Amino acid sequence: MTAVTSGAAGALRGTLRVPGDKSISHRALMLAASTAGETVVHGLLEGDDVLATAAAMEALGAAIDRSGDGGPWRIHGRGVGGLAEPGNVLDLGNAGTAARLLAGLLAGQPFNSTLTGDASLVNRPMARVTGPLERMGARFTCRSGGRLPMTVHGTDQLRPIVETPEVASAQVKSAILLAGLTAPGRTTVIEPRRSRDHTERMLRSFGAEVAIEETADGTAATITGQPELAPAEIRVPGDISSAAFPLAAAGIVEGSDVSVSAVGTNPLRAGLLTCLEEMGAKLTRRPLDDGVEGGEPIADLRMESAPLSGIDVPPERAPSMIDEYPVLAMAAACAAGSTTFHGIGELRVKESDRLSALAQGLAACGVEVEETENSLTIHGRGEPPAGGAVIAADLDHRIAMAFLVLGQATREPVTIDDGSTIATSFPGFARLMGDLGAVLSADGPGP
Repeated sequence: MTAVTSGAAGALRGTLRVPGDKSISHRALMLAASTAGETVVHGLLEGDDVLATAAAMEALGAAIDRSGDGGPWRIHGRGVGGLAEPGNVLDLGNAGTAARLLAGLLAGQPFNSTLTGDASLVNRPMARVTGPLERMGARFTCRSGGRLPMTVHGTDQLRPIVETPEVASAQVKSAILLAGLTAPGRTTVIEPRRSRDHTERMLRSFGAEVAIEETADGTAATITGQPELAPAEIRVPGDISSAAFPLAAAGIVEGSDVSVSAVGTNPLRAGLLTCLEEMGAKLTRRPLDDGVEGGEPIADLRMESAPLSGIDVPPERAPSMIDEYPVLAMAAACAAGSTTFHGIGELRVKESDRLSALAQGLAACGVEVEETENSLTIHGRGEPPAGGAVIAADLDHRIAMAFLVLGQATREPVTIDDGSTIATSFPGFARLMGDLGAVLSADGPGP
């Protein structure tokens, strides 16, 4: 484990570009492997999670040429339903997105494959994904509670279904749509609340027929199965989940002025920006004129420090910012008044129980909080809290980075017990934050 300490160092200033979007990078690799030909991907996130997906796709028969030094990746696919049986267990490390999406992609392949991961991933539930995939005709052998290691018993005889998940989840929806690639006919997922639509956008980029329709029960996404996916050239925008950390830091550290270039601003993913604006943040969005990358809108974002006020965050906003609640909680801790996050029970089944981790970590930093099964209330005092705590990151990269952001504003430094997982989503986090003026010190190799 590598402990990392964050301490106030004055205003943060500068312009940076964050690594490529993690969600989009996973999907680019999986769909490129399902085309018949060579796909070129620019800006792919080279973090541990995405590298685990790349290794899995190679083990499944895709040929991948990584140019290095941030250059493009070239993926030679095997066509829809054409992946090869892997020779070994597929170890996905900490990549929960990869595990759930691969379950869908592998459900329609006529062989068995086994997925596993690190100590965090093997404790995350998969039943919400495996349930609908079993109704399509695949089978799964899991540990108790639907946990990894998990063997996918795939088939080339999948059935199309119409599924209405209980909770809006882009991972569940994506797994079903990816399975629908190999099922004849039309596979539909109906969401009462829309989750992020990266999969639908990218499927279209590769030539799949994907229809979006508003129905009495919600938004229906339908894929027509057994398409011939065409190779494409994909440009991955900057990850808004990564941009959230320097932006939030600039918002709470007095005198700061930070810009992040070419960030993906998909409206189904930008709930954090809406919340910050409602809190009074001085946030400027500049959409890029030529800006659609990989089917995604992009913009330059600028944050200048300003006094923040507490808000109520409604439950319907959760799908558009589920990964950004940890860093928004840090902004709420510095705001004047109370902020309540409603409908966030989903945070309990992420890399850690993020809801409890936030409540316990903020309390240790001197913030008054109230936690329920499905909500979190943070009572800010209009100034940075005391800090001075050691936070158990619990193998969760977003919890780790969020509290390192808070440490830039608190009166006393904040330490996380382990920053090693930060590289899963944001390689170079410490260096980029340091370029803005942040002070982060590690007791070993930095994050």
